[in-house]
Amino acid sequence: MNTYPPTITKEEINEMPQLSYANRRIEIVTTTEQLAAAIQVLEQEQWVGFDTETKPSFVKGVKNKVALLQLSTPQVCYLIRVNKLGIPPILSTFLAAAKPLKIGLSLHDDYRVLLRSCKFKPLGFVDLQKIIKKVGIEELGLQKMYAILFGKKISKAQRLTNWEAATLTPAQQEYAAIDAWACVDIYEKIKDEL
Repeated sequence: MNTYPPTITKEEINEMPQLSYANRRIEIVTTTEQLAAAIQVLEQEQWVGFDTETKPSFVKGVKNKVALLQLSTPQVCYLIRVNKLGIPPILSTFLAAAKPLKIGLSLHDDYRVLLRSCKFKPLGFVDLQKIIKKVGIEELGLQKMYAILFGKKISKAQRLTNWEAATLTPAQQEYAAIDAWACVDIYEKIKDEL
């Protein structure tokens, strides 16, 4: 059994090399045909990374809907532009399926925002925040979990950008892909110890 440090400081993370999404694919999904092809690939996996991005609101009481839903295998991340595509039945069916497992972080927040756009009963989800303590890690943020397990820093520079933009910048695409893919990476590293 591995012994991981239970916590890590921002200063320690800042000394680490930055995680890159190089040598993996990003596919932007804006049509039902692209979505069907993506779901076909995702259904072959045992588990996939899951995350969402929402355009930040700086006005009290104004809540935006999910703009982007990320689903990732170890090799490819699908960036599903739900602000353009909506949540078609094929996607809500996938989210309500027991398999593959969907690995994410702070999933309660994602469900709450997603349920504004569509009604589905989430099934087959694993929240890293609920299992990470079983391997001795006290940190609940993705950046800190990843740094403890892999010694690399995840940049958060794009977090508060406009996820409803007509075109996502390369920096936004990489940030979004890493957030979902890192969940797969973390799960694969700790799953045998759970």
